[in-house]
Amino acid sequence: MVCGGFFCTKNALSALNILYVIVSLLLIGVAAWGKWFGLVSSIRVVAGVIGVGIFLFLVAFVGLCGALKHHQVLLFFYMIILFIVFVVQFSVSCACLTLNEDQQNQLLEAGWNKSEATQRDVEKTLNCCGFSHVDYNGTCAASCFHPQSSQTCNTCSAIIQKYTGDVLRFVGGIGLFFSFTEILGVWLTHRYRNTKDPGSNPGAFL
Repeated sequence: MVCGGFFCTKNALSALNILYVIVSLLLIGVAAWGKWFGLVSSIRVVAGVIGVGIFLFLVAFVGLCGALKHHQVLLFFYMIILFIVFVVQFSVSCACLTLNEDQQNQLLEAGWNKSEATQRDVEKTLNCCGFSHVDYNGTCAASCFHPQSSQTCNTCSAIIQKYTGDVLRFVGGIGLFFSFTEILGVWLTHRYRNTKDPGSNPGAFL
C-alpha cells in the first residue's frame, strides 16, 4: 500500500488531529496554571486563551472522529471549519509580521487601555509604571513606585517596545507554521473523503 492510499491518509489525518488535541490541552492547562498561581489576573485573557483551547479541542475531536470512522458529514464540516481557521490565522500571522513600529505602538496602547487588570500584571512583572508617562499621584503595582521617593520608574511602553518586534515575529512565525498544518489538514481531509475504504462494500464508491 503506497503512502497516498486510504490507510496512510487516515493515519496522517489522525496524527494531525492528535497534535491539535495536545496543543489545545496545553493552552487550557497553561491558562489555568497562570491564573491559579496569580501570574495573570485578567479574567478576559484567561477566558480568551481557554476559549481558544476548547474550540481547538472540539475541532480536533470532530476531525479525529471523522478520520477514524471515515464519516463523510463530520469530515465535510471539519474541512470547512479548518479552512476558515486557516484563512483567519494566516491573515493574523501576516499582519504580525508586517506591522511597523507606529502600528505596534497603537496596538499596544489600545490593549493597555482596555483592561486595568492587564495593566497591573504588566506593571508588576516588568517593574514599570504607566504606558507613556508615570503618574506619581496615582497608583502602580511596580516595586519601583514610591511617591515620596526620588527614585523614578520607567514607563511600560519603553520596556515593552524593546521586545514587541521579536514577540510579533515569533507569534507570526508560529501562526504561519500552524496555518500550513491546517491547509495540510484540509487537503488530507478532501483526499480522505474521496478515497474508497478497502474494507467497505465493494459495490459502494465511498
